[in-house]
Amino acid sequence: MEYSEGCVYELMVNGGPTDNREPYFKEAVDEMMRARVLCAKANAKMPDDPTYVEDLEELFGRNLDDVRILTPFICDFGNRVKFGKDVFLNHSAILSASGGIEFEDGVMCAPGLRIATINHDMNERHTKYTYGKVIVKKNAWLGMNVTICPGVTIGEYAVVAAGAVVTKDVPDHALVGGVPAKVIKYLDSSEQKE
Repeated sequence: MEYSEGCVYELMVNGGPTDNREPYFKEAVDEMMRARVLCAKANAKMPDDPTYVEDLEELFGRNLDDVRILTPFICDFGNRVKFGKDVFLNHSAILSASGGIEFEDGVMCAPGLRIATINHDMNERHTKYTYGKVIVKKNAWLGMNVTICPGVTIGEYAVVAAGAVVTKDVPDHALVGGVPAKVIKYLDSSEQKE
């Protein structure tokens, strides 16, 4: 069977499944290797060496003047991550991004963030994968060691407490915490600043 270039990404956008035995999956494997190499280069540099940002710019295919990412940092699909303005990712973030990740303007992330956008098929777990895009909306704040599962949207101005595992969408202006994360309270939206 013939596959067009980019077919694997179309499957990912549509939630999959993909099969790592199929020829189209080589494009994904190549991107994973490219991303791993660029992350390794960035992480090998001293934190005060500003040239590490050049490796991350190559990874994401964009200028990062309006985004700050501290190393160490891991991302397996740089071509599947989008950043708004004034996004901050503190050190030790791991982005499993094949399903797509979008950080809107002003998102702030504490150390140890984990985002998963891929899952294994329950029955064919060694070969088939499903996907769910993660969206972190404007001015959301993700606490230390937060884990976000595939297909989740974090609402505008939402706060995710340290150590939370987010398995469902988080409403705008909500404070969530726990495993799995649940709404603790709603923040007063009149106090939020643009």
